[in-house]
Amino acid sequence: MQQLTGLDAAFLAMETPSVYGHVGSVCVLDPSTGTEPLTLERLQAVISSRLHLVPAFRRRLVAVPFGFDQPYWIEDPDFDIEFHVRELALPAPGDDKQLAEQAARVHARPLDRGRPLWELYLIGGLSGGRVAVYTKIHHAAIDGVSGNDLLGALLDESPEGRDVGNAPDWTCDKVPGSVPLLARSALTLAAQPLRAARLTVGVVRSLPGLALSPARPVLPVIDRFVPRRGSSAVLSQTGLRAPRTPFNRPIGPHRRWAFATLALAEVKAIKQARGVTVNDVVMALCAGALRRWLADHDALPEGPLIAAVPVSVRTEAQKGTGGNRVSAMTAGLPTHLADPLERLAYCHEAMRAAKDQHGALPADLLSDVSQFAMPALAGQAARLAARLRLVEWLSPFNLIISNVPGPSQPLYYAGAQLVAYYPLSAIAEGQGLNMTVMSYDGGMHFGLISDRDLVPDLHRMAGYLVDELDELTKAVAHA
Repeated sequence: MQQLTGLDAAFLAMETPSVYGHVGSVCVLDPSTGTEPLTLERLQAVISSRLHLVPAFRRRLVAVPFGFDQPYWIEDPDFDIEFHVRELALPAPGDDKQLAEQAARVHARPLDRGRPLWELYLIGGLSGGRVAVYTKIHHAAIDGVSGNDLLGALLDESPEGRDVGNAPDWTCDKVPGSVPLLARSALTLAAQPLRAARLTVGVVRSLPGLALSPARPVLPVIDRFVPRRGSSAVLSQTGLRAPRTPFNRPIGPHRRWAFATLALAEVKAIKQARGVTVNDVVMALCAGALRRWLADHDALPEGPLIAAVPVSVRTEAQKGTGGNRVSAMTAGLPTHLADPLERLAYCHEAMRAAKDQHGALPADLLSDVSQFAMPALAGQAARLAARLRLVEWLSPFNLIISNVPGPSQPLYYAGAQLVAYYPLSAIAEGQGLNMTVMSYDGGMHFGLISDRDLVPDLHRMAGYLVDELDELTKAVAHA
């Protein structure tokens, strides 16, 4: 048995009838490279042979009675590969719009907590002889980096595959009873005062650096006595609450998903020419696409939006382990600026300041704080916040933008070449839009997910990313 951390369990507690804690991906494949047809049976066999490389695939949850403590992972005694690896097909003509619609529908179904928290679908009927594999897994089991490890376990560097070694003997766990679980919880709760003391010391030590940080929001009372280092107009435009937009409203249970691929070489050319980072360019592209979409809907705020950007805090020693080692930082998103080069410069400064602010806090602060949340109370708090629409009114950011570096060489899935890898992330109450990008083999593959009703034309926003790259490339060339 392995107990979930408080941060892992937080992704379980966040779930409501409209909010899901799983994340996913769509791998578009060219099966012509395979040594044999990519059938459901072959896919099941390939994944079965690699289960020892993906421990999360055979683990299911066991809850502590009354929600007194974080739940545990156990090796599922009833594991059934046929339940988790399924098949479906698109009707003719099998275009990308149909793929997006089908993926959004499957993504809007919660995972069964009585089984390992993942599902995989082989999708046939795509135009051009392509196939796709849609995968979803609960965020309680993986973060972005460990999701890359999962991808690495399933994919190969050649169509012929690789020797994954002999699987070690696997022993399933006996489902523990209530009394042993409660006894474990008593020991955990006894150690909470010591954990609280350590957390307090870490936060207190970081307060001076945070107070002086140029990246924190404007706090008039504090700023009167503690001036910030290097503060500027750019960094002080964001406040404690994000501006309202059409997608910052209560969300429903249904989703839309759209995707687009941009050339990584073009993004890197802008990076080199302007002395910024790839992530700065990604933020600027997202800002430009959002500006166009908001203008289309007569909803463009006068000031910048605020984006939350996930940050991995996984150390070298923690590489290859599952679970979540993630934090987050917030940065201004210059949708209020019309000039693409000004937006890029703003993003560069905003991300630099956000990193300074994030660095002023303990790396494991989010994980440490969440460790104190009792699951029974955390779940009730999430549902109460949804009913009261607290996040909508007090939201510190408008959306999440995530950039996950991926492999740079061609990979193969059961012999079929991976053509593109598109992420499907999660949205939360009051924040009905997420923009995530995964780089792979010379492409930057954007996956945009939203509430179905709040952003009914999500495909247009995805198309604006392509337009923004063209405009920014031209602006750089003429600068």
